[in-house]
Amino acid sequence: ELPPSEFMQVADSTWLVLSVVSNGRAPSGSQATGVTKIARSVIAPLAEHHVSVLMLSTYQTDFILVRERALPVVIHTLAGEFDIYKEESGECVPVTCDDVSNGFLKPKPATSPTLHPVQSPQTRFCILTVAPDTLPAIATMLIDVLFYSHSPPREAGASSQDLDSITFFAFSLIEGYISIVMDAETQKRFPSDLLLTSSTGELWRMVRIGGQPLGFDECGIVAQIAE
Repeated sequence: ELPPSEFMQVADSTWLVLSVVSNGRAPSGSQATGVTKIARSVIAPLAEHHVSVLMLSTYQTDFILVRERALPVVIHTLAGEFDIYKEESGECVPVTCDDVSNGFLKPKPATSPTLHPVQSPQTRFCILTVAPDTLPAIATMLIDVLFYSHSPPREAGASSQDLDSITFFAFSLIEGYISIVMDAETQKRFPSDLLLTSSTGELWRMVRIGGQPLGFDECGIVAQIAE
């Protein structure tokens, strides 16, 4: 429980974590895997049923978070393509539509208009990992990239569509596994023999929705050190 604070608002919704196993049931002729598979077979169908999701991708696993109250819609939507299980006491138990059918009303298909501007910078990004025992070798570089490297200031009068190149860096440590997302230019600053990348060497594009400031304030000891 978080203590009450005038500086923090906590949503009442409870979110459940879902993950997709690669060897799950899939339609014939479907070769998509990973994030592509999830976007096509999970996120898109849920969006058509007006279910909001939060996706967290790491080098090892992709997680999809949905609101607990939307679980009946999620189960009914995905049951046609996936075998769905829930974890109980450390074991996976099959879930059927009948288990969560209470109160489910299948919404009518409808097209939702785009309410926010969508931008896709030309910068290419990669998802990679680092062996934990080699982390000290790049610790100084990580600190420099996280706290001291910033995008060059945009010239006055520049259009929001002029985002030809941006820098982005994300570092996560989940259950002992390290996952890093960075742009291809930033990757060149790290020793290539310490970064573990995809065997295909694939790069990704970023899609930005909205573009307005999120209202976060940088504060605390780390922010003071960075200043």
